[in-house]
Amino acid sequence: MAEKIMLFAIPGFFLLMGIELFVAWLRKRRVYRLNDAINSIGLGVMSQVAGVFTKLLAIGIYAWVVRRVALFDLPANSPWVWISALVLYDFCYYWLHRMGHEVNVLWAAHVVHHQSERYNLSTALRQTSSGALLGWIFYLPMALLGYPVEMFAVVAVIDLLYQYWIHTELVGRLGWFDRVFASPSNHRAHHAVNDRYLDRNYGGIFIVWDRLFGSFVEEDDADPPVFGTRAPLRSWNPLWANAEVYWAATKDAWHARRWRDKLRVWFARPGWRPADVAQRFPKTAFDLHREDYDPPLARPMALYGLVQFVILLGMGVHFLQDAARLPLPALAGYAACVVASLGVLGALMEGRRLARSLESARLALCGALPSLTGLWLDGGTLPMAARWTCAGVALASLAVLWLVPRPRSAPSLALDGGPGPA
Repeated sequence: MAEKIMLFAIPGFFLLMGIELFVAWLRKRRVYRLNDAINSIGLGVMSQVAGVFTKLLAIGIYAWVVRRVALFDLPANSPWVWISALVLYDFCYYWLHRMGHEVNVLWAAHVVHHQSERYNLSTALRQTSSGALLGWIFYLPMALLGYPVEMFAVVAVIDLLYQYWIHTELVGRLGWFDRVFASPSNHRAHHAVNDRYLDRNYGGIFIVWDRLFGSFVEEDDADPPVFGTRAPLRSWNPLWANAEVYWAATKDAWHARRWRDKLRVWFARPGWRPADVAQRFPKTAFDLHREDYDPPLARPMALYGLVQFVILLGMGVHFLQDAARLPLPALAGYAACVVASLGVLGALMEGRRLARSLESARLALCGALPSLTGLWLDGGTLPMAARWTCAGVALASLAVLWLVPRPRSAPSLALDGGPGPA
């Protein structure tokens, strides 16, 4: 049921993004940039693809605890049990979210959601692919109390869906609502890297947790939020986005001379480094007024990337719809193709030297090969019309890919206000 809710929600995500774009255009605001939006949504697709595999860990452990250790047998048909499940889930989420900002190994997963230097509805879709590896620990109290597995899965989706709408700059203060619930104003402060806002406002649905536990801060018009992270990603590679903090921590642990520091790297606050490592391998100081990451990309290549991304998005949705019936080898192969394709698209958006060659190989695999074999990535047989379509799309894409000149410098394509950053 939870998977169906998420699939049905996808059209709503894009409808609301369209409305946000329109309102931004009316207000002459630039809240979107094409390369950033593609990267954020692509990370959301990658997260859902990874979730097909990692949910077996998280849901499996939860189900085992409910069956073997639960203190109560809570009825799934009671409205009060459902309401309490949602409130308790949000309480557990608060502590997972808070620890995700205070413990480096948890930040390594959560950082993905904060990497965007824009703040819009596409940012809400920017989700980690590794969060389930440790995140399940924080929800064990619900399993111990006996909340059924399906109920847990549904309230988790509800909590996640609620947080979508609060990722926008176009909704201002909401009075009393801001004092009780997570809201756009509260969550803008959460995503900001300004000193006054750093590591605050963790609530998913209810902001009262932050008020109770001393982590609340109010948005201040005199200090507008600056978005991103204090160690900027500066890449459109979704694989690197998920790996960057893990890799940095691994390097610091390797270089640390003391064994306790090798361990502490993972459990200290994000940004902490052993003194000897920081001295030998210094990092650039954080600059609040740094320029946004926006490598030059010719408008035709940006539009090419958009078209390819729409196709990849369709593939991702098809993968999620088919995942339950696919054998593991087909599932893994299809997932690998979608994830690798997102990585190649990121390289194209960055203007990497080998990107066009990699994209050509991708088109051959995902376009030409199915047209020649008659088989799609899930092992299903393609009708002749679909085979011709695959061949046509692959050939047309190759022609555009190699005809577009490589620019020396070009402005980004702003979706809601012309070229250039805001």
